Amino acid sequence: MQEQYDPQAVETAAQKHWNDTRAFEVSEDKSKPKFYCLSMLPYPSGALHMGHVRNYTIGDVISRYQRMLGKNVLQPMGWDAFGLPAENAAIKNNTAPAKWTYANIEHMRTQLQRLGFAYDWTREFATCQPEYYRWEQQMFTRLYKKGLVYRKNSVVNWDPIDQTVLANEQVIDGRGWRSGALVERREIPQWFLKITAYAQELLDELDHLPGWPDAVKTMQRNWIGRSEGLEIQFAVEGAAEPLTVFTTRPDTLMGVTFVSVAAEHPLALQAAKNNPEIAAFIEECRRGGTAEADLDTQEKKGIYTGIDAIHPLSGEKIPVWIANFVLMNYGTGAVMAVPGHDQRDWEFATKYDLFIKMVIVSDGVRDAIRGLGNDARNNSDPMSAALGESAAIGVVEAGGEIGILEQFENSIVTEGAFLDYGTLVNSGEYDGMDFRGAFDAIAARFERDGKGQRRVNFRLRDWGVSRQRYWGCPIPIIYCAKCDAVPVPEDQLPVVLPEDVAFSGVQSPIKADPEWRKTTCPQCGGPAERETDTFDTFMESSWYYARYTSPGAQAQVDERANYWLPVDQYVGGIEHAILHLLYFRFYHKLLRDAGLVSSNEPATNLLCQGMVIAETFYREEANGAKHWFNPTEVEIARDEKGRVVGATLISDKQPVQIGGIEKMSKSKNNGIDPVTMVEKFGADTVRLFSMFAAPPEHSLDWREAGVEGMSRFLRRLWRDLHAHVAQPDHPEVDPAILDAAQKTLRRQVHETIAKVSDDFGRRLSFNTAIAALMELLNALAKFDDMSDQGRAVRHEAFEAIVLLLNPITPHICHALWQHLGHAEAIITQAWPTFDAEALKKDAITLAVQINGKLRGQIEVAVNTSREEIEQAALTQSDVVRFLAGALPKKIIVVPGKIVNIVV
Repeated sequence: MQEQYDPQAVETAAQKHWNDTRAFEVSEDKSKPKFYCLSMLPYPSGALHMGHVRNYTIGDVISRYQRMLGKNVLQPMGWDAFGLPAENAAIKNNTAPAKWTYANIEHMRTQLQRLGFAYDWTREFATCQPEYYRWEQQMFTRLYKKGLVYRKNSVVNWDPIDQTVLANEQVIDGRGWRSGALVERREIPQWFLKITAYAQELLDELDHLPGWPDAVKTMQRNWIGRSEGLEIQFAVEGAAEPLTVFTTRPDTLMGVTFVSVAAEHPLALQAAKNNPEIAAFIEECRRGGTAEADLDTQEKKGIYTGIDAIHPLSGEKIPVWIANFVLMNYGTGAVMAVPGHDQRDWEFATKYDLFIKMVIVSDGVRDAIRGLGNDARNNSDPMSAALGESAAIGVVEAGGEIGILEQFENSIVTEGAFLDYGTLVNSGEYDGMDFRGAFDAIAARFERDGKGQRRVNFRLRDWGVSRQRYWGCPIPIIYCAKCDAVPVPEDQLPVVLPEDVAFSGVQSPIKADPEWRKTTCPQCGGPAERETDTFDTFMESSWYYARYTSPGAQAQVDERANYWLPVDQYVGGIEHAILHLLYFRFYHKLLRDAGLVSSNEPATNLLCQGMVIAETFYREEANGAKHWFNPTEVEIARDEKGRVVGATLISDKQPVQIGGIEKMSKSKNNGIDPVTMVEKFGADTVRLFSMFAAPPEHSLDWREAGVEGMSRFLRRLWRDLHAHVAQPDHPEVDPAILDAAQKTLRRQVHETIAKVSDDFGRRLSFNTAIAALMELLNALAKFDDMSDQGRAVRHEAFEAIVLLLNPITPHICHALWQHLGHAEAIITQAWPTFDAEALKKDAITLAVQINGKLRGQIEVAVNTSREEIEQAALTQSDVVRFLAGALPKKIIVVPGKIVNIVV
């Protein structure tokens, strides 16, 4: 055994052994319990970042631990390879997206392998490969035949220069992120998967996922957004068709003072035909974005259509306005506006001086009104007695103050909407009702009259899967003038995306290529064209986990899927809590209903790791822009508490500004190249720091000083173990002949095994597990016993440390296990178990208090009698000094903890 730890040599040797023995390749073995551990697959951007390293190290630690428990562990890896970033990089580098993507995959695979992750690489795939995406094309055509796929017009962000649809995040200040063109809101045909058909199940099944974080489940519940309400029809003057709206607050119906419709609504388009001002406003709305969050925060704008609706209860005319915050593809494209009880409607009404009516009062106002009514009746005031509980309406009290109700109404009109539930007023026959009573009464009336009905609505919208981009999976649809949209027959799948193309970014190569588009209709045999839209890349990432279970299958998955699924541990960032994880769950139900899997949910447990953050440094340039420097380029000065107090650029020794600690990103140039760290410190050191610096779910503050600390720990472990194995022999531990010091160390060894086992298995708290192992190594360093049993206990301790560290730092543990004298590789070893007998203590330490204040401590044998404990406490030197001759009135002994002397 070399005296000095050489990470590169150690890691090369360990990885060679794993590769030669095909250590991580697995098959279905029903003699063992299975464990499927999966980390979210990366996008092949060209380089790993520390966020990747942390995510994959967590998954790898869990996988290796479960393997040591005797389980058949699957941990695969692949590439989420389609998507817009490849197109952007292709434009920038004047290459084809496919060439750029495959080159990045090669590079990133090498990076992952340098870190020693225990992946079954025989299951690797890239989602841009036809042998992968053909199966999602097949699923799509089958869903089409089942009625779970449909095509309809949808409003999108359209870049008129690049001739493409933009995602909401690609619209910056109303302009396309790349072209700078003013973005238009355009209605184009899009393909949708009917996820709303599964909305209730997706909601209900969240209650059956105890292994998922509550935060993720709450976000999904809110996104699904189940609401019970009433669908109501408003007649429209001069129109044959009524306006239909959905509301969860029918109790506010008498407070409707106008109706808002989307710019694309038929009533809006009708009003624009002979009104240039309305037409111009609609055009302005089309230049806005389509994100709900943006619509909520942007300035509220609108225009009166000149059309009136008829209030379904009062029969009053209600103006119909076009509002820029109403979208046609959300709900019915029309909203009943209640400015007294909806803040967005209030802001709109205030801006355009529209009527604001109060129809709900708070419980406090209600109770005050009732009190005035009672007072009026008691005082025999004829006017108040006639009005009953509404006695305060418009009544000027004796002191000349405005009535309570008028005060409340004035606050609504001038300060903002009253949003809470309460009691109805100004609502005719419904006055005095609460929310539930009014809901039921109004619903019954509309259902009786055929003008409305109760409905359960969901905020969730069907999944739009069309993208007007090239680098994606072709949507398997053929358009025929005679037969309309026809799915591609399964025996003609996959529809292959051409990869060797010239790509400018202005128009998709498959849209520009008439030969690729040209085909024949599978129904009538006539001339037809292929769909040139491609799938949203969430399609590929929604079922990849299932394909890993069935490599080479001649179907989307085969019977092997039910052996491995559901995933036992899924690891990924909480930023994927809604879209990916919701589509992930939805697609699993599609696979289930297609008879391909038998489970209801794709993953039993979910761990959302925190971000990796780092310090940022910059200088301001002459034009006010900031030039950011990588932390590796900067020399940092810290105070005694480790806080950064100054920084200078290494190259010129001049100061740089400290920008604070932020998530690692290219924009702030504070990312750390993991390969650089591996080359400098070794993969095990990087892995160890990633696990030690913070609990998995918390943000990790990247500090190279912390990495250096982990390097020192591993070097010390190597050095101390080297010194130990240099001794001539290491006999077996004989618990019966151990002395007190040997028993104490052995007890700490087995306490550490118990703690680390709990940290790994139940708590997933790897940082505390590492801390316990550091404490054990410290105790070993202080254990100066070269007797036979002393060496035996030390040997047992080193074996425990190496086994317990193995999932985190597998390379060095591979070597150290051999140096401890074992012929078989550590990868074949079981997780250690603690010896319950070793945990028993011969003696215990008890705190001694006088009148509740700590004054000393005593050590007594475990089986010491109460009387002996009392005597030992009374004769302890510090206790004798504090008693100063006083006689105790009472002595309280709490077994195993304290002795309290009362004087």
